[in-house]
Amino acid sequence: MTPTASRRFPRTAIAALCLLAGSFLAGGSYALYLTVTDNFHAVIDGEVYRSSQPSPEALAGFSKRYGIKTIINLRGNNPVRSAEVEQAKTLGIEHIDFPMSAYKELSPERAMKLIQVMKDAPKPLLIHCNSGADRTGLASALYLAGVDKTSQGVAEKQMSIFYGHIGLPFARAFAMDRSFEKLEPYLASINPDLSS
Repeated sequence: MTPTASRRFPRTAIAALCLLAGSFLAGGSYALYLTVTDNFHAVIDGEVYRSSQPSPEALAGFSKRYGIKTIINLRGNNPVRSAEVEQAKTLGIEHIDFPMSAYKELSPERAMKLIQVMKDAPKPLLIHCNSGADRTGLASALYLAGVDKTSQGVAEKQMSIFYGHIGLPFARAFAMDRSFEKLEPYLASINPDLSS
C-alpha cells in the first residue's frame, strides 16, 4: 500500500462515519420534531387534519384552533382510547373507531367503507393513528382520492417521509403503499381523474 493510499483511507472512513452520524442525528431530530408537534398537518385546511395519537390536552387545542367536529381513530381499542373518547365527549366531538393495521393491506371493501365514513363525518375531521405516519397517511390519501377527487400524485404525497412514513419495500408499513396501489382501480371508479 502506498503512503498516499493509507492516508486517504482514514479520511474516507472518517467522512463516512461523519455522514452516517449526521444522518442519524438528522433523522432523530426530525422524529423528535414530529413527536413534539403531534405530527399535526392539514390535509385540506378547514376540512381534514391528520396527527399522531393526540393527548387530551392536544385534542382540546386542536378543537379550539381548528374546530374539529369528528375524530377518526385508526388504532381501535388502545391504552389511551378511553381518555380520548372522554375528551371528545367533553368537547362535543364525534368519535369514530376504524381499526386498521399498518402492517396489513387494507381490503377494497374496508377502504370503500373508510372513504364513506370520512365522507359522511361532520367536518372538520381529525384522522389519527399512533404516529400519524402510516395508517393516517393511507387514510388521508384515500380521502383526497376518494372524497376530494384529487389526482393520484397529490393523494400519494400523504404517504411520505415528510410525515414519517417510510415507503420502501423492506419496511413493514409498506403495506399501506401496496394497499393504495391495489385500490387504484376502485378509486378510479369514483374518481375518473385519479390518473391525472
